[in-house]
Amino acid sequence: MSFFDLIKARQSVRKYSGKPVEREKIEKCIEAARLAPSASNSQPWRYIIVDEPGLKEKIGKETYSNLIRFNKFTEQTPVIVVIVIEKSPIITQIGAKLKKREFSLIDIGISAEHFCLQAAEEGLGTCMLGWFNEKSIKKHLKIPKNKTIGLLISLGYAEDDYKLRNKIRKEKKRILSYNEY
Repeated sequence: MSFFDLIKARQSVRKYSGKPVEREKIEKCIEAARLAPSASNSQPWRYIIVDEPGLKEKIGKETYSNLIRFNKFTEQTPVIVVIVIEKSPIITQIGAKLKKREFSLIDIGISAEHFCLQAAEEGLGTCMLGWFNEKSIKKHLKIPKNKTIGLLISLGYAEDDYKLRNKIRKEKKRILSYNEY
């Protein structure tokens, strides 16, 4: 598959089959994420793979509530990936403060997308999740209180009837200009 075809094939999957994900495929996704660029090569991430069914169910339940139900599909996914933001080297922290940029958030976004693109290459579906109960997940996974969870990713095989959707995106002329705003 060409890179452009891979980008077109990668989509947020919200309907998973019960098929378990092979560890070899997870490891390939982690390797892709590990190789992502980061500010000052800080690599401010730690990936926690949650694939033990009981624990995965507990984590999944922390991505929705009785009022907010849009992540309820996590009950179906066989794997939830938790990305913890790790401390960057002091030079990167200083640069972030001076430039008023959250480099670690940019970095984990790049790393997470590497993970998701590799997953698509492996025939797996993913969905990045920003809505979750961080305090409870940290407790379940024994993540230190001073750490921050940046992102969750659901991972698994999409249901057989899950169709590749046409991507609805802004027209190029709305997002692109040359040499001025």
